[in-house]
Amino acid sequence: MRKHVIAMLSASLLFSSVSLFAADLEEDMGTLNANLKIVKKTDNAQEMQQALAKMRTAAQDAKQSTPDKLEGQPADSAQVKAYHAGLDSLIAQIDVVNALAKANNVDGAKREAAKFDDIRNTNHKKFR
Repeated sequence: MRKHVIAMLSASLLFSSVSLFAADLEEDMGTLNANLKIVKKTDNAQEMQQALAKMRTAAQDAKQSTPDKLEGQPADSAQVKAYHAGLDSLIAQIDVVNALAKANNVDGAKREAAKFDDIRNTNHKKFR
């Protein structure tokens, strides 16, 4: 148990120091994907909350980047605004799932987490 706690704390420190630097879009998407897998598989509400926190940070950071498909577009273009709206919908869904996880409703959180796939697929079609 003690080793598990030490490993978790070490990983938290590593990720918190890394998050001080803005990641590129590919890294953010990798973080989202890796932590989504954790959210879908875990039965531990605390582990789910930690993964969701990392997902939220990555989604917020992704708003600072522009997908290759939108390179050169002005920041106020309809496409860039749509990209940001997609990330905002992801962040809102992360918050919904996190609220359920905080209430220790892991099954409900997993049902709501299934919506992440729809958000991802819709936005990948548009911007990938």
